[in-house]
Amino acid sequence: MPSLLCAHVPWPRLAEHRSYLLDQRINPELYLPADALDTLDTRQMQALSDDLISHGLACTIHATFMDLNPGSVDRAVRETTRQRVEQTLDCVEMLKARVVVFHPGYSRLSYGSAVDSWVANTVSFWQQQVPRIRETGCRVALENIFEEEPSTLVQVLNQLDPAFFGHCFDSGHFNMFCTVSLEEWFAALGSFIIESHLHDNHGVADEHLPVGEGEIDFQKITDLLKQYAPQAVWTLEAHSRERLKRSMQAIQRYL
Repeated sequence: MPSLLCAHVPWPRLAEHRSYLLDQRINPELYLPADALDTLDTRQMQALSDDLISHGLACTIHATFMDLNPGSVDRAVRETTRQRVEQTLDCVEMLKARVVVFHPGYSRLSYGSAVDSWVANTVSFWQQQVPRIRETGCRVALENIFEEEPSTLVQVLNQLDPAFFGHCFDSGHFNMFCTVSLEEWFAALGSFIIESHLHDNHGVADEHLPVGEGEIDFQKITDLLKQYAPQAVWTLEAHSRERLKRSMQAIQRYL
């Protein structure tokens, strides 16, 4: 059993889904895009926090990610990333989020010849954020995006404090980009997993289909999650209410 089952909800669309989430007692994973961070009404966020507490719900957060990279060789990019991370952590604290998911920023096409620099920059960046992360009480999960195999995430996570950092395993991204088996990925990173994004596709596009409506073997994934990371959060990344309903129904067989 996961420690928490969540559903992905973009902050700009929270108003249309809020009553449904509360009535159905669904724990949200709130996606906070950059524009939302710059226009956020803290009173609205505090009101959401109060609603979640009163309904016995918890949340996680998915951070903004476009154009950001904590391991960038460009100091200005790292500085912009730092600003967005700090804004996100302020929201984490208000919502008492258990986990906050960040994209690592690595791509072999960009950093294949500069892996050591990217890893060193990434480790230094996140180590500098530890005091603030400690204050929020959350853990940071680095999600697989374009990684074809686990070595870069392993190098980063082996140098970070596991009390504050872990891995978010994304089933859809794995199916699109990885060249290793699920067993090999979990053998390397399974013990780091603190959250998993569960959504389906056919291996070509990031379709965000409900669980079981693509080609991904969720029996194998959930068995590996239970073996390596029994306390991980599971998040259904379905990008519509109808898809969420179908995914919620499908995931029951794996709980």
